Amino acid sequence: MDDTRTGPPHFGDERETVRAFLDYQRETLAMKCRGLTDAQLREQSSPPSSLTLLGLLRHLAEVERTWFRRVFEDADAPMVWSKTPNDFQAAYDASGADGSTAEDALAAWQAEVAHSRRIEAAADSWDLAGRQPRWDEDVSLRMVMVHVLLEYARHNGHADLLREGVDGETGS
Repeated sequence: MDDTRTGPPHFGDERETVRAFLDYQRETLAMKCRGLTDAQLREQSSPPSSLTLLGLLRHLAEVERTWFRRVFEDADAPMVWSKTPNDFQAAYDASGADGSTAEDALAAWQAEVAHSRRIEAAADSWDLAGRQPRWDEDVSLRMVMVHVLLEYARHNGHADLLREGVDGETGS
């Protein structure tokens, strides 16, 4: 597996360090999906689980949207695949029944990541507060950055196992 990720800095301020770790995790997901066909990305390689790499990609596009766009810009922005922000199950469904392709999911994920990066970069401070509609509470951009970083780290562990099950590729 070709690893083109940029590692986080060994020294840096809070913002630079957390931003770099989040981007590293985002790049890890992209690396785990790179080079696979639509069918391989839909492969359920750890039965009885129905989880797939494509499902993870779709889910993390929704995570980006839920935690950045909906918290700091538009609480009513529609989800990409799910009916509500409380129900991510539709995002995990990578059966293709909805007509979407892996290319669609990758494009949606990349667009949401770019949008999230713009929101973070435009903020004067991580003390920026936004309303988390699901909790109906204010949260800081700092909390969102750390939460999304942890979300990626958790799911990239799943991605490691899924990728190995699809084609035997392993990597950090």
